[in-house]
Amino acid sequence: MLTRPTPPPTAGRFSGISTGACVGHIGPEALDGGPIGRVRDGDLIEIVIDRTRLVGSVNLVGAEGRRLDPEECSALLQQRGPRPGLAPHAALPPDTRLWAALQRGSGGTWVGCIYDVDRIVEALEAGLKGSRGEPDSGAGAGP
Repeated sequence: MLTRPTPPPTAGRFSGISTGACVGHIGPEALDGGPIGRVRDGDLIEIVIDRTRLVGSVNLVGAEGRRLDPEECSALLQQRGPRPGLAPHAALPPDTRLWAALQRGSGGTWVGCIYDVDRIVEALEAGLKGSRGEPDSGAGAGP
């Protein structure tokens, strides 16, 4: 049971408000087209935390005052564009910008890991070659 009707989402920084259930890590995937950037005021969000297995989920379960089944929720998020006015904060700290770029370079939040080192290195090397005008070595290219 939650101690508050609205748990506070955070980027992982707690300042004495962490009583009851808290969502303790939110990635910047909204700016990269992820579903959290398509949530609107008034949407019904369900947070499930399994304290035995230490897993959780955050799901859209309704909109405009009514519950929706999972397929309807998925379709609704797919048809919505990004939240109006969604943009990076002008004073976004450099470490946060770097973290977001590394996550995006790894394939994004939904690939299953925060950092895919091999994918990031491959992207950096390709970018460096391109900026120097070097031809592609063909590594990883198909027939």
